[in-house]
Amino acid sequence: MSAGAVKVTVLFGHPADVAAFERYYLGTHIPIAQRMRGIARAELTRFRPGPDGTPPAYHRMAEFWFDSTAAMDATLASDAGRAAIADLDRFATGGVTMLAGDVTA
Repeated sequence: MSAGAVKVTVLFGHPADVAAFERYYLGTHIPIAQRMRGIARAELTRFRPGPDGTPPAYHRMAEFWFDSTAAMDATLASDAGRAAIADLDRFATGGVTMLAGDVTA
């Protein structure tokens, strides 16, 4: 990735039904998101409780790296990007927080 790399982070709150969320997320949403082009790297995380057993603040996180802001904008504005974003309301019952930022290290 170049010095102008950008990352989009999607944080998923705790869903009302974890099993239903996971089925939809892995079986339906991820295949929709995989149609997006222009992503330099992607990483999916399912959080665990903390060392003391406290529940994590979020259920899942998805991170998408892009080589530039222009690449990010083009990907998210594409038909596949718009479909992935629109699909969030169909299963993310715990809420979704999306952040974009410059990768500095």
